[in-house]
Amino acid sequence: MYTDFVIQLKNASLAHKRTITVPYVKLHQAIAKALVKDGFLEKVSEETSEGKKKLVITIRYSHRKPVMTDIDIISRPSLRVYIGADEIAAMQGRAASLIISTNQGVLTGREAMKKKTGGELLFKIS
Repeated sequence: MYTDFVIQLKNASLAHKRTITVPYVKLHQAIAKALVKDGFLEKVSEETSEGKKKLVITIRYSHRKPVMTDIDIISRPSLRVYIGADEIAAMQGRAASLIISTNQGVLTGREAMKKKTGGELLFKIS
């Protein structure tokens, strides 16, 4: 589930860890790449050890403070939250970034507005 991954990122940044290693999952990789595009993470790379793929994620800091501190998980397995293309602008104004799972892949709120597509609102970073 992506919620565990996102909380791991949040906790690692609040604990001032520079890198974390998580098991490879396509959704995790897509979320991490979207966060790199938005400037919350520095880089994401794949690594293989003992025959298993892993993601090595480098967290971005600004003046020794983590860039990503407050994450609100919106969509859960028990309650999926979908957002239309016309509703993204209103939500984007209140958050630093939205992460949306669309039929074109995992996109940030700004990318989804440009492509005029909606989808499942995974989480927002305030």
